[in-house]
Amino acid sequence: MPSPFPGMDPWLEATDLFPSLHEKLAVYISEELNARMPAGYVATIKNRVWVEEDRNREPDVGVLGSGGDRNGGVATLPGLVLIEDGLRSDPVEETYVEVISSQGKRLITAVEIISLTNKRAGKRNRRTYQRKQREYHRAGANLVEIDLLRDGSHVTCVSLSQLERQLGPFDYHIAVRLEHPVSRQFAAGIRLEERLPSIAIPLDRGAAPVMVDLQPLLDRAYDTGRYATLVDYTAWCEPPLPAAQRKWAEAILREKRLLPANPASNP
Repeated sequence: MPSPFPGMDPWLEATDLFPSLHEKLAVYISEELNARMPAGYVATIKNRVWVEEDRNREPDVGVLGSGGDRNGGVATLPGLVLIEDGLRSDPVEETYVEVISSQGKRLITAVEIISLTNKRAGKRNRRTYQRKQREYHRAGANLVEIDLLRDGSHVTCVSLSQLERQLGPFDYHIAVRLEHPVSRQFAAGIRLEERLPSIAIPLDRGAAPVMVDLQPLLDRAYDTGRYATLVDYTAWCEPPLPAAQRKWAEAILREKRLLPANPASNP
């Protein structure tokens, strides 16, 4: 069962759903590139690992109560070895795509799907991703960024002011930095009501870019992830939609019989 929406499904931006969608899209983009690129190029899946800033926290004293001694010492448990003080999050893995040369394994283009972690308010999360952007630039690698999240800080390589000035209103966007022959930036805005576009993935100078149609890949991810079962369309999506878009979304959901026909019975 496909998503009820013609393009991005805003319910998939939820924190418990988007990470799996992110991973599926990276895999499907890699497969699509390998099916379409000429000989001499290979798309590979990579994983970036970090610990999220806002999940790296100290123990809650109110919960621990008298577990430690009254002089500030660390509580011990007989027969157990203390591994680490404090509560630490498991590392977060982010999947992205690299297009490399089959000879010499030279990095040609990176394809990044912007994640919830990239856009979190914590400075460390944004700086970690922005440092990776600079590394691509210094390596002379092209960068394609796909932002399918309406919430959070702006992190793609094209500034938000430039995007707004050149593209007008948009909900999602694609940003591309082409490094050869000189560094240039491109972008495309996407409205919620629109189908996701085909995007050009640049290769080496002199080689034609490879077109990747994002909408069939999103549709495939929706089906293979069984999001039709996971998503509760009777609850508001997060972040919430503006009034006009909410009305548009509700009309679609009613047409697809995912909401009651009587608006008065909706949440």
